[in-house]
Amino acid sequence: MPLLDHFRPPIYPTRPWESFHTRWATTIADALQQSLPRRYFTDVFIHLGSRIEADVAEFERPPEPEDESPNGPGGVALQTWAPPAPPLTMPGTFPDEIEVQVRDMIDDARLVAVIELVSPGNKDRDDARGGFAGKCAAYLQKGIGLIAADIVTTRHANLHNELIRLLEADDKYLLADDVYLYAVAYRPARRGAENLIDLWPVPLTVGGRLPLLPLALRGAPAVPVDLEKTYTDARERSRL
Repeated sequence: MPLLDHFRPPIYPTRPWESFHTRWATTIADALQQSLPRRYFTDVFIHLGSRIEADVAEFERPPEPEDESPNGPGGVALQTWAPPAPPLTMPGTFPDEIEVQVRDMIDDARLVAVIELVSPGNKDRDDARGGFAGKCAAYLQKGIGLIAADIVTTRHANLHNELIRLLEADDKYLLADDVYLYAVAYRPARRGAENLIDLWPVPLTVGGRLPLLPLALRGAPAVPVDLEKTYTDARERSRL
């Protein structure tokens, strides 16, 4: 089923891209759940916008009555501690997250692979692009397999290239300057005395098909991720 433009009319804003990306991520997770060995499980994480889980006002709210004593009525109340005023406060970047995580239940739910679906917010500012690239670099440097899929048509930035430059790799690993839609699989590996990252980059086009890519599981063989099939399933479920 051909790739649609989910970020411009006639699809957007009648059918929000956030809804479709959420459904696509869930469809990918469900498909992986059927093919992964039983020791692994998938989780979907969606976080959009600049707000983190709790702000300072929540941390500094007065304690609720049930919070005052761990022993119930008549118990000894715990004194609420507050840190001193910070001498410095700097701007922060909290990237959008639309990701499927694969974890190993035998090894304390260790994270072994991640699939990232790029959002417009990941591409719209230098700090957002750097934050996304930094997160991907951290996964790879821990040996965690990664797939990144970018179908965002309204921001002309290439986050794969941001990642390559952050890793200070050779320019031959960059995608062409005019490629803004793509999917890339990354497999961290150690061969002999070398630390390596295998790459499977695929440029995408609106109206084209999506690829089948390998998702490397840390410490285990790779598994296939059929982006075309999961995208088609998500479109059918969304009636697009």
